[in-house]
Amino acid sequence: MAIKLKKRERYAIYAAGIFICLFVVLQFIVFPFMDKREQVQRALQAKTRILADITRLKAEYESLHRRADLTRSKFSRRPKGFTLFSFLDDLAGKAKIKSNITYMKPSTSMQKNSPYKLSLVEMKLQAVTLNQLTTYLHMVETSPNMVRVKRLSILKKENRKNAINVVLQLETLEI
Repeated sequence: MAIKLKKRERYAIYAAGIFICLFVVLQFIVFPFMDKREQVQRALQAKTRILADITRLKAEYESLHRRADLTRSKFSRRPKGFTLFSFLDDLAGKAKIKSNITYMKPSTSMQKNSPYKLSLVEMKLQAVTLNQLTTYLHMVETSPNMVRVKRLSILKKENRKNAINVVLQLETLEI
């Protein structure tokens, strides 16, 4: 029971069959493959960004870890019974400005989530020269005891030409 089709009708059926086959191949094989490929490329880019972030965070962590180790070693090299007040007082004697100290006010505060406490000393120096102050600050900043100047206020003394009054806040961490 074969249907006799004319040549033109056969070509139309062949063309329709080829079109349907091409449509099926494109719709169910090529397009899903390309979509999956794009999806994999986007996932790869996201994973590459995540890897770069992880690498950056690892480097940052290692840097912080090295700094923490260095700080611990500096703490261990401090003399037993180190206090900021006595350290600054000794340095003032070495810098020959001990007689210029008007007052020294020590204070201590505990750090949140830390075994360390912040030790702060406010001191006022009267009638010191800029050279004496520079020498003292250099001794403080270059000491291995991790003391830093938090605040520095300088006022020119009116009755002496080269003299200045200074208010310093110095701080360090203590165990």
